Amino acid sequence: MKELGNLSYFLGISITTTAAGYVLSQTKYAQDILQKAGLADCKPCSSLISIKPTPPPNAAQSFSDPALYRSLVGALQYLTITRPDISFAVNQSCQHMHSPTVGHFAAVKRLLRFVKGTLTHGLSYSPSSFDVHAFSDSNWAGDLLDRKSTSGYCIFLGSNLVSWSAKKQPTVSRSSTEAEYRSLAHTAAEIRI
Repeated sequence: MKELGNLSYFLGISITTTAAGYVLSQTKYAQDILQKAGLADCKPCSSLISIKPTPPPNAAQSFSDPALYRSLVGALQYLTITRPDISFAVNQSCQHMHSPTVGHFAAVKRLLRFVKGTLTHGLSYSPSSFDVHAFSDSNWAGDLLDRKSTSGYCIFLGSNLVSWSAKKQPTVSRSSTEAEYRSLAHTAAEIRI
């Protein structure tokens, strides 16, 4: 056994010790993703998803490099380890891995521009109580193609975020109440484990 000192960088995650606790971030990893996409010098974007999307004229056309799309979206999935704020947008991008279009790649580029503007964001952990708090939500029939809802939850141990998810529900809900109950059931199952 050997004492290596305080942990500072592991598997692309930077751990910074502060007076309040620890901060986990993936700044270098996010910069590497931007470099891979050719967006290292892009203009940052202030939001993940456009409220009123205006698709490019050739939005339905197949994307010419699906391997790049899959590689970028897979890298963004790993980025959600310390960036739960992008989970929903990454989830939406993951749903088109099998046959991405130019419009889908435009959405990924917007997401990458948001990451560019928030490179230093991460998770902070500090000493707190052992109270468990959970929040869940869903968007009823949010997917315009199959009308399935997306559930999301986040679970806190004291003031520290310990678990989160954004996932499309497997079946179509007949009401917003049903979609909310499904989301609540997923959250309760996660707490119980």
